[in-house]
Amino acid sequence: MGSRALKSPQSRGRARRRRRPRRALRVVQGAALLLGLAVALVALRMVVRDDVRAESAGGPNEPTAPVEMEPSPLPTTEEETAPELEEPLPEEDGADDASGDEGDDEPADEERIPVPETGPGTFRAAPGGGAPVGGSDVLTYRLQIEDGIEIEPDAAAAEVGDILADPRGWTTGGDTGFQLVEEGPSDFVVQIATPGTVDAICGQYGLDTGGEVNCSVAQTVVVNLRRWVQGSPQFAGPVEEYRALIINHEVGHYLGYGHEGCPGPGEPAPAMMQQIKGLDGCVANAWPHDENGEYLSGPSVP
Repeated sequence: MGSRALKSPQSRGRARRRRRPRRALRVVQGAALLLGLAVALVALRMVVRDDVRAESAGGPNEPTAPVEMEPSPLPTTEEETAPELEEPLPEEDGADDASGDEGDDEPADEERIPVPETGPGTFRAAPGGGAPVGGSDVLTYRLQIEDGIEIEPDAAAAEVGDILADPRGWTTGGDTGFQLVEEGPSDFVVQIATPGTVDAICGQYGLDTGGEVNCSVAQTVVVNLRRWVQGSPQFAGPVEEYRALIINHEVGHYLGYGHEGCPGPGEPAPAMMQQIKGLDGCVANAWPHDENGEYLSGPSVP
C-alpha cells in the first residue's frame, strides 16, 4: 500500500488564511451586482412614470396634432382625355357621328343616364312582334341593349320604331318597310352599346370610332350610348331629334346610301351628310325626306 504525508497544523492554518480573501472578494462582487440591479430597476420605474405623465399631461380630450402629408395626384379620367367634339374626329367611311350645326342644346342633367366607358359586350333584346310599318318590302330588325346600360329595351324599341315609321324617314317614297322582331333571323340589328364596346365591334371592320361615334358595319347598326344619351354640342335641337339623325344616317348606310354633301347655302343638310364635319352653309336636318316626301339629297361625297 502507498503512503500519504500528513500536513502539520501550521500548514493547514496557512491554507485557510489564503482562502478567506477569495471568499470576501466573491461576497463584495455579489453585493455590487445586486446594487447595480436595484439602481437599474429604480431608473426604469422613473422613466415609466415620466412617460405616463407626459402622455396624460394634455388631458383625456386633448386633440392630436394632424400629420401634414403631400396630397396624392388624382388619376386622369377618360372624360378629361376624350377629344373635344368641337374638333371633329377623323372618320372612316361608315363611321359617323351624324350630328348637326353648332349649338349647346343638351338634355337636362336629371334626364341623363350614366354612360360607362365600356361594358361586358353582351346584349339583351327588346320585345318584338309589332306590326310592320311602311311599304311591302319589309326588312326585319332586332334591337339590342348592352347589359349594364340603364335603358329599358322596350322604351328604346318604341323610340327607334317611331323614327323608322316617320313620314320623313326611309319608308317614304318607296316600298321599304320595317318590322321589329325579338329573336330568330333578321335582316339587320340595331345595337345600343357603351363607347368601348362600339370601338370593339366597329374596330373589327377597320373603323376607328374613338369612343365617340357610331358606325354601320355588315348587318349591324351600332349606336354609341354617349351620343344617344348626350346628343352632340354641335346639333341645334333636342336630343330626340339627334337620335333620329343617328338612326336615319346609319340605317341609310345599311340601305346602300353613301355620304352626301350640302346642296347649297340655306338648304336642309341631307341625313346622309357627315354634319359633324361642318354644314357648309346648309341647315341641320335629321330626316331623309321633307314634309312633302321629297328626298333631301346632295352631291356624292367619297
